[in-house]
Amino acid sequence: MTIEHTIDARVRDLGGFSVRRVLPAPGRRMVGPFIFFDHIGPTDLAPGHGIDVRPHPHIALATVTYLYAGTFMHRDSLGSAQEIHPGDVNWMTAGRGIAHSERTPAALRARGSHIHGIQSWVALPDGHEDIAPAFTHHPAASLPHLVVDGCDLRVIAGEAYGRRSPVEVLWPTLYVDASMPAGAALELPADYTERAVYVADGGIEVDGEPLPATRLALLARGVTVTLRAQHHSRVMLLGGEPLPTPRHIWWNFVSSSRERIEQAKRDWAEGRFAPVPGETEFTPLPDD
Repeated sequence: MTIEHTIDARVRDLGGFSVRRVLPAPGRRMVGPFIFFDHIGPTDLAPGHGIDVRPHPHIALATVTYLYAGTFMHRDSLGSAQEIHPGDVNWMTAGRGIAHSERTPAALRARGSHIHGIQSWVALPDGHEDIAPAFTHHPAASLPHLVVDGCDLRVIAGEAYGRRSPVEVLWPTLYVDASMPAGAALELPADYTERAVYVADGGIEVDGEPLPATRLALLARGVTVTLRAQHHSRVMLLGGEPLPTPRHIWWNFVSSSRERIEQAKRDWAEGRFAPVPGETEFTPLPDD
């Protein structure tokens, strides 16, 4: 079987808006370095309304925001303030600790907007979990764009189809946005040990097996896979090499050490993370 396992996205309320959570999932925490994968929208926001993700902390991971539609304003404790638009990449390296917020910009909030995209986290590899925090923005035009068998591909991070993204990754990573016209077929080579396909919109077949929207398929190792679009579809290809050391995840914290997560919890509760300039709100630790 080409598909080893499937995961259906589960709806999660993040306080005022919902997402479809794919990773982590029962029985499967990671795919390559990816330890978290949320599908945002598609959602129409009425005039006067927007998304407000209040300041919250991270350690030992990189957050990756990629939008199909809409705009977010990112602010973080390094002083970064950056709007992200469709096709751009915001890559925030938490390292030893960072806090950030994401909100609908004021102009869009006033007139209403449409939002659709993917928020993912990659765990930082062994030896890099406590590096200095950093933020980089990559405009859509800077990402490799290619057409393969009629499919429009953008290499978000890592290397695929002979092209490498300018996004600096610390571990072998596969992350590609694929727009597939109805009937188009795309081969996914066996370049990485762990690979998955997520259908954000439409529906495809994976070596003849149907894969509908909002479902992720974990693929067998070592085989080239053919994806065929049943309808016009938007698909994420993700994965990479597995990390040698297991990762723990609690709330917004990821680490190879449970003790490090406990320290991060104390640091956030006791105000030892640097604040986000321009923000006055605060996200408390969850109860469990």
